[in-house]
Amino acid sequence: MVNLICEAAKYLSLLFMILYTVKCFVIMASNNQDDNSSNLNKQIVYVFLIHFFNFLILYLRLGQIKILVFYGVQIFVAIFYMIVFHSIYKDSSRLLTNNMAFLLLIGYIILTRLNFSLAMKQFLFATIGLFITSFIPLIIVKWKKLKDMGTVYGIVGIVFLMTVFVPGLGFSNYGSRNWIHIGSLSLQPMEFVKILFVFFVASMLVKANTFKDLFVNALISAGFMGVLVIEKDLGAAVIFYITYVFLVYVATSRSVFLIGGISLGVAAVGGAYMLFKDSLFAHVMVRVEAWRDPFAHIDTGGYQVSQSLFAIGTGGYAGSGLTLGKASSIPVSESDFIFSAICEEMGVIFGLCLILVIVSIFISFVNVAMKCRRPFYKYVAFGFATIYIIQSLLNLGGVTKFIPSTGVTLPLISYGVSSVISTLIIFAIVQGVSIINNKEAAKYEKEKARTSALAAERGGRIPAQRKREGKKQ
Repeated sequence: MVNLICEAAKYLSLLFMILYTVKCFVIMASNNQDDNSSNLNKQIVYVFLIHFFNFLILYLRLGQIKILVFYGVQIFVAIFYMIVFHSIYKDSSRLLTNNMAFLLLIGYIILTRLNFSLAMKQFLFATIGLFITSFIPLIIVKWKKLKDMGTVYGIVGIVFLMTVFVPGLGFSNYGSRNWIHIGSLSLQPMEFVKILFVFFVASMLVKANTFKDLFVNALISAGFMGVLVIEKDLGAAVIFYITYVFLVYVATSRSVFLIGGISLGVAAVGGAYMLFKDSLFAHVMVRVEAWRDPFAHIDTGGYQVSQSLFAIGTGGYAGSGLTLGKASSIPVSESDFIFSAICEEMGVIFGLCLILVIVSIFISFVNVAMKCRRPFYKYVAFGFATIYIIQSLLNLGGVTKFIPSTGVTLPLISYGVSSVISTLIIFAIVQGVSIINNKEAAKYEKEKARTSALAAERGGRIPAQRKREGKKQ
């Protein structure tokens, strides 16, 4: 009986996952407020049903009361946050909130299956992060001088990145020195510096009027990437570089910067490969060899990628079912390779829908950016859209053998305190920009209606006046 219920719950979860994904694109394509409100409400129902059915499976298969308690606390926090947040920020985007809650809840599901203690820790810090970041939209809306602090963003960002070189504070992990200890907590400075980096580039581009300004901006931005290269955190360096190139292209609308930036990046990667492949980036070469032919190195560097491909392949369209696969055999399946675990036990269709939701979030961020009338906020929103999608694609590409593994997380799903909190900050900032857009749009519509009313009033007076003048004559 338990197996029958679990099997039915698995397919129902998959059905609601498909429906949720479809609604993401339906909402973005529609301008009808009533239809969108109804679809947004349905989205909330779908994500809670997905969450319910998967935790039902976990409870029935594992039989642990703590899973039920954990489920109840998650639902309470999610509902409480949605109600309070949208009560305070009435002009905020419900679609962004739904998607953020969706990613967090999917992460809790798979982390509970893989490692309950890590799931609890992720939930605790994410809840704290939700509370802290709930003030960020207010700061974005009220603090008008954010665009004037470019120098501060640059200095603080580079200094914070360099803390990993402080003896006793920074340490290496998986070949990269990109972590620091703060008490018993380990953090990646890069996750927070990428936020400062976007603000820095956006503020500098607003002020850039000449090629010389762009050149100085490029030099300072190169400083960020240079520190990341010295840390051997090439995945982060790629994210920063691509974000910078696209922001310059958006600010200037000149394809020469886009083409030149991509060409320069490819040349730099090729040059670094030829000069430092056996010294500075030896750990990267292990990943490159594993990417080329993971099965030839299955007992060494290719083990992780091989297990990832096995997991995705054996899960099938609908997945083996939570707890029935061997997702825990994938090294770091709770962080870098969590997508493989999802595909194995929740299904490839579930995984494909997850990718589409990620793409829809990127499109939502870009839509917010394109609606901005103020260049600074446009660059900020577009910068975060680029960071979000590039980080997601680097993670997904690594676990599917599309590109070499870069060691970056899947935002809001993978375990990682730094990653989760920094992504919540990004969502909150974009929400702040969205609120500004909605307020300005409402103000514009109000002014437009007022102008139309005045024009109609004047139009009514003129004929009446002419009629009186005609009678006098």
